[in-house]
Amino acid sequence: MEQSLKKYVTTWGNAISIADRKPENYAKDLTLRYPIRPMFDGEKIKITLDNFCGTEPVTISCVYVAKSTDSAREIAVETSTAVTFDNGSEQITIPAGEAVVSDAVDFKVRRGQDISISLYLEEFTQMRSAVLITGPLSKGYYSVGNYAQSGSLAMDVTRNTNWFYFLSNVEIYTACENRAVVCYGDSITSQAWPDYLTLRLFRDEIEHTAIVRRAASGTRILRQYDNITYDSYGLKGSVRFPREARVSGADTVIIQHGINDIIHPVGVEVNPFRPWSDLPTADELIQGLRQYIVQAKEYGLDVYMGTLLPIYGWRTYEPFREELRCAVNEWIRSTSEIKGCIDFDRALCDSLDPRAFAQGYDSGDHLHPSGTAYERMAEEVPQSLLDHKEK
Repeated sequence: MEQSLKKYVTTWGNAISIADRKPENYAKDLTLRYPIRPMFDGEKIKITLDNFCGTEPVTISCVYVAKSTDSAREIAVETSTAVTFDNGSEQITIPAGEAVVSDAVDFKVRRGQDISISLYLEEFTQMRSAVLITGPLSKGYYSVGNYAQSGSLAMDVTRNTNWFYFLSNVEIYTACENRAVVCYGDSITSQAWPDYLTLRLFRDEIEHTAIVRRAASGTRILRQYDNITYDSYGLKGSVRFPREARVSGADTVIIQHGINDIIHPVGVEVNPFRPWSDLPTADELIQGLRQYIVQAKEYGLDVYMGTLLPIYGWRTYEPFREELRCAVNEWIRSTSEIKGCIDFDRALCDSLDPRAFAQGYDSGDHLHPSGTAYERMAEEVPQSLLDHKEK
């Protein structure tokens, strides 16, 4: 009977992209600790460690899960439990380009009670498979030394980080009515609005939904950079989406992607890696979005699409880019190929000059929203999407 009443559902997740290339992109004798806020009760968990963007194998010496204390970087030591792989091994080597899912770990999880996942890297490890995320629920730590089972991370050897390395998925064995919503996009989605959407679920007592972020800064739908100057701008949509949209327990995806395709090309005379040939037409960009829709439906996902946000004042702004943005947005608003449009653009733009953010909604760079604007984006997601339990 239990098998029919429960299933694994992803309660938290990230895209795996390419870390910013630096000479020191190897680590040794390092602990990573990532607090996670579960959205469901459950008795077992599984985690995914992902080396998709690595160019060589990486070995994770050990992984532990524990309940967090009131201090995010501290854990209740008595709850610390080893996460094993391959039927009981605490150490796991992940080949380049691959991911591994842990054994099922008996670990009691309660909705809203933070847990922490700690990884220890004993030997030199290539730190290439990672993603940068920010928001009130997206804070990690690293410490020099093995602190994977330690109650607290020593201040003198610990720093905060918003880079999440290797950890891409946390699944909970939970009630069958629980489900996930995937938020897919670029830096705007890798920043705070998915976290605020998660907090809205707690505020509104929506108990059967998890928000799973799949976002990577700088990414485009149609192109990617195959050079070390810009490879941290991530993978193109045809590489990302088939991996990132397949989420256990997910029935819906919110896609907000495409602005980087519009703003990046400047010509080789300005930047040799950003030719004008990378600039898509509106039809090409729409076809890229249509490919997302086709794939999402193959995975059994309802598709909601967010409009592209204002860019007036951004350093590469030009009227032709604005025309392209508006053409794509009008298609998103009018197409019958998706379940619904979430009009982030109209929610955040200036009513007198819709090319620009409304006052208080611009972070200052004229591309990324402010913290207040990210909260507004979370409020724009329809209640029916969050309440949805069965198709």
